[in-house]
Amino acid sequence: MAKENINYTEAFDELQQIVSEMENADITVDELSEKIKRCTMLIKLCKDKLTKTEAEISKIMEKED
Repeated sequence: MAKENINYTEAFDELQQIVSEMENADITVDELSEKIKRCTMLIKLCKDKLTKTEAEISKIMEKED
């Protein structure tokens, strides 16, 4: 799966939209598998961005000490 060039906010917003569709039963059984795959990719992207940001902040804080 190719990594997309979307930012954290876009990925998070799309995740929220998919969850909302699932909660409202707006997704057919046929779409469910693809939506789950998309969610998995978006969650990984968000997690990676958060981890990278945390590491960058830690480095900045270490320099300040």
